[in-house]
Amino acid sequence: MSISTDMLLTFVKVAQHGSLTAAANELDISKSVASKRVAQLEQAVKATLFARSTRRIALTPAGETYLVSARDALQCLGNADESLRDLQQNLSGQIRITAPSSWGQKVLASLIPGFLARHSAIEIELTLDDRLMDIAYESIDIALRMTAQASANLRVTPVARLDWVLCAAPSHLASASLPQEPADLLKHPCMSYWRESSDDAWQLVRGERVERVRVHSRYHANNADAVAQAAIAGLGVALLPLYVCTEALAQGSLVRLLPQWTPVTKFGSSVNAVCSPERLRLSRNRALLDYLRSQLSGATLSAVSAAAEPTMPA
Repeated sequence: MSISTDMLLTFVKVAQHGSLTAAANELDISKSVASKRVAQLEQAVKATLFARSTRRIALTPAGETYLVSARDALQCLGNADESLRDLQQNLSGQIRITAPSSWGQKVLASLIPGFLARHSAIEIELTLDDRLMDIAYESIDIALRMTAQASANLRVTPVARLDWVLCAAPSHLASASLPQEPADLLKHPCMSYWRESSDDAWQLVRGERVERVRVHSRYHANNADAVAQAAIAGLGVALLPLYVCTEALAQGSLVRLLPQWTPVTKFGSSVNAVCSPERLRLSRNRALLDYLRSQLSGATLSAVSAAAEPTMPA
């Protein structure tokens, strides 16, 4: 069981007053809630913190020791809250960001207004570009990239999950056999979100199995949306980031292929924030990173189930 702030605060107040009733009154909760919180804390720390009698409640030796740590923890939390409030009130200046075009348009652009609404003195300059911009030369504060590779003097922070899928249009599958194994991709024209020729070597993983297939890509593009549009038009099988084709998969204009296999690309499995240590020390940049991570936490980008088997269109 995890320890909550409410448990610690209730414990400290009961210790201070020597009374569950008095502590509950100060915290504006019922006596039963106060008692439950103390019991949960004792269960979590696996120790009896209070000796109880019909007349009073007193700290045990373990409780006296733990009280020091509990007070310190609450003080640290209070300091952190105060620092955060100061940070939010005093944030100002310009933040220069770069991000891949498709991800920037479909994901990042919808989040920036919320951050700006919270911080009226902040200005943001956003550049959407699939090339890896030179952070130092172009004075970039935060570069959001589909790669964890960066110079040793730069900091890399994961911001969002990045899932990859194989898909094709029903019109293509109507005239071609549905792939059952990775090797079946050799029978299909394929399309890649491409930067170099090695991107035609697709790697798929299923449990302990790893399959590498050098597909025939008849269409390369350095923009994921361009590849998605070609796939929807029925030109073949595409390897795409899920955020680009979630809507098309939901609407049925694309069908997910080999869902039990996980594509592994050189772009990795996360969108990462890359910045210099000097830029990261600026409170406005740290605040933006924290905001993006909170908004994109969990399975935000995993909207399509990997379990569903595709069926051949009629």
